[in-house]
Amino acid sequence: MDIRGSRILLLGGSGLVGMALARQLLPLKPARVVISGLTQEEAEGGVAELRRDPDAEGVEIVPEWGDIFLPHDLKDRRRREIVGDPQARARILDDLLGPLSEEVVERSTLGRIISRHRPEVIVDTINTATAFAYQNAFDSAAALREKARGGAADLDAVETHLATMYLPQLIRHVQLALEVMTRAKTRVYLKVGTAGTGGMGLNIPFTHSEERPSRMLLAKSSIAGAHTLLLYLMARTPGAPTVKEIKPTAAISWKHIGFGDVRRGGRPIPRVDAVAPVPVGELLTGSDGEGCWRDTGEPLTGVYVDSGENGLFSPPEFETLTALGLMEFITPEEIAQDVVREIRGSPTGRDVVAALDSATSGPTYRAGVLRQSAIARMEELQEEHGMESVAYEMLGPPRLSKLLFEAAILGRLTGGALDAAAMVDPRVAAERAEALLQGDAELRTSILSIGLPVLLSDGERVLRGAEVKVTPERDEPWERTVENGWVDLRPENWERWRARAAAICAKLDGCGDAAVGSRWDVEPWERARRIRPGALAAWIFRHEDRGERIKR
Repeated sequence: MDIRGSRILLLGGSGLVGMALARQLLPLKPARVVISGLTQEEAEGGVAELRRDPDAEGVEIVPEWGDIFLPHDLKDRRRREIVGDPQARARILDDLLGPLSEEVVERSTLGRIISRHRPEVIVDTINTATAFAYQNAFDSAAALREKARGGAADLDAVETHLATMYLPQLIRHVQLALEVMTRAKTRVYLKVGTAGTGGMGLNIPFTHSEERPSRMLLAKSSIAGAHTLLLYLMARTPGAPTVKEIKPTAAISWKHIGFGDVRRGGRPIPRVDAVAPVPVGELLTGSDGEGCWRDTGEPLTGVYVDSGENGLFSPPEFETLTALGLMEFITPEEIAQDVVREIRGSPTGRDVVAALDSATSGPTYRAGVLRQSAIARMEELQEEHGMESVAYEMLGPPRLSKLLFEAAILGRLTGGALDAAAMVDPRVAAERAEALLQGDAELRTSILSIGLPVLLSDGERVLRGAEVKVTPERDEPWERTVENGWVDLRPENWERWRARAAAICAKLDGCGDAAVGSRWDVEPWERARRIRPGALAAWIFRHEDRGERIKR
């Protein structure tokens, strides 16, 4: 796409890669570049630096800040502080573990930023995997188990652990991103991801004093991999932006080289000194050593290389990390070049999503041909045994079983003719469907045995079996429960089926036959205008539920 005149949001834009990318975007004259940082100081500092760039003339550069994984009113609080606050913690758990409601979208920090700026391009340079993995679910789980052994595993302890769970946070983040980008009509979403180990294997020697391979590091890699696959699925979703991911597999360096205070987490490391030797046993018991050391009142100082989000390294540390045969390194400008080329439509060979597209095995011609043989043989067996097998509720969701049984009932009521279904009287259909189930024990028990209730035509009574697959979730409308997995015999439901059948017939009337070419996806059952439960359910999933596959 043409970057000139576009609106671009750089998540993590005040970081090492984000700033390198912003500097390469400025000469291309986007209308606006939004620099998002974790803190106000980081975001505004990045914007001030970019505004001094000679290429910044004519480009609006705007700061945004806060933790994009949190609700907007909590965005400036540290996660550890939030986890220690029962009310705030309960709120983020409700947002993470509940349904993706309109309220969750509206109070999301990420949602607010995207809605406010409506960017055509979003580049996400945040190290998402590190942000989630270093909450350390391992230590949290150990603490919870210890409390449980002592009988003190109360709600506070359980929620504290739940707040560290990686996958709910990642899943909700991706869901939110897709929802708000679709609303904002974002055209390109590009993630600068990570392999978690800087391209090294499970033998990576660089850890934070954990065992090798480090559980924390493997958690980071696992989240990074899960994120990539979710982006792969996002790229296959109708209405989504073009989705890409650049995944550097080396250390990213550097921001600048200097001499001064050595900072960790933004704070100077205090220079301390020992007062006297202590027994080894004191260290082995985890003592804090009070009285054995003193603060000199000075910070630790030295020469360092600033590697951005990875912190400050001493010259020997940098030399070790980047040595040939170890992690080695890549510059942020090289990553930024690939990002800009991908945004502009020039393939770099570095897009992981495109690589997965080309490397995965999709549907085949052979399978399509053999599908017809499999279906034909199953139909022969149904005729042989005088039984219509409709659904067993092993594929899921229960909504599929519901649709299959309702389509089978509709077929019985109309003699299997799609045109007749398009003209059915909903009230008559409701009465006849209820009578059909009352008189056909085979059909009725097949529905009830797999956990689907039958809502009778008056909407007041229900038939149920030993199990009910779908019951109302908290605050979920009753009608949604019925739609998700109850066979519905009410007239209003048969009205929906009549409209579906009419829509399919109208499509067929406008398609013409095979002589007009290969433009239309019209299957043999549609040409015959016959009701087939599986084919009708597939049509609903594909068109009505917008579940269509767009890549093969």
